[in-house]
Amino acid sequence: MIHPTAIIDPSAEIDTNVSIGPYAIVNSDVRIGSGTTIGPYTTIDQYVNVGENCQIFQYASIGGAPQDLKFHGEKTYLTIGRGTIIREFVTINRGTEFGGGLTEVGEENYLMAYTHIAHDCKTGKQVILANNSTLAGHIIMGDNVTVGGLVAIHQFVQIGDFAYIGGKSAVVKDIPPYVIAAGDRAKLHGLNNVGLKRHKFPKSTLKELKKTYRIFFRIGLTVKQASERVRAEVEQIPEVQNFIKFIIKSNRGVTR
Repeated sequence: MIHPTAIIDPSAEIDTNVSIGPYAIVNSDVRIGSGTTIGPYTTIDQYVNVGENCQIFQYASIGGAPQDLKFHGEKTYLTIGRGTIIREFVTINRGTEFGGGLTEVGEENYLMAYTHIAHDCKTGKQVILANNSTLAGHIIMGDNVTVGGLVAIHQFVQIGDFAYIGGKSAVVKDIPPYVIAAGDRAKLHGLNNVGLKRHKFPKSTLKELKKTYRIFFRIGLTVKQASERVRAEVEQIPEVQNFIKFIIKSNRGVTR
């Protein structure tokens, strides 16, 4: 199922049931898992591992060298998780030695047209990046994050699980889990209630998260004061603990 015009390096490991379209290029030291589809004119560069049952559409550029002046050609890697969909003109760069040498796209991500994931980023499971959303280097995203179109995220920012970032936002600080953020510069706009309900979070969990959000962001407390009060007044379900842990460990500071 490889088109005769495709250029495949002999060292590439291509599993069964892989489809590679016209004029696609697969470079050396690449592995492509079973059931994956590579569209026309796509480039898969060196040191890329594509999981099973992925769909990569035409003109995508996967595994290119990092856009980083500290990069000097060292061997670094990109992995793409099972079931991920990568639409037209998406660009994903490999890691850098400074950042650990690995860019990692999680399982079942949906990367819409023209999105960019820079070096050393890591995304969790079932992340959605809408058209033209751009991730600078060293960004870490949790599971089930949704990013709207035309969003720019600053390097080293972290995004918590189930967060939703509205379109045309500029994100320069960390976004806690379970919240909505939007704007230039992004600000918080409450819990991601619609997303949490779609993922079948129980009402009791939403109630405890609402209390936690209010204590951290609505009554003017410091992080230390808020975390102590949440531990004293809110049921310590896993989601509340995740919320507290994320904020306490933030290095860039948290969006408010």
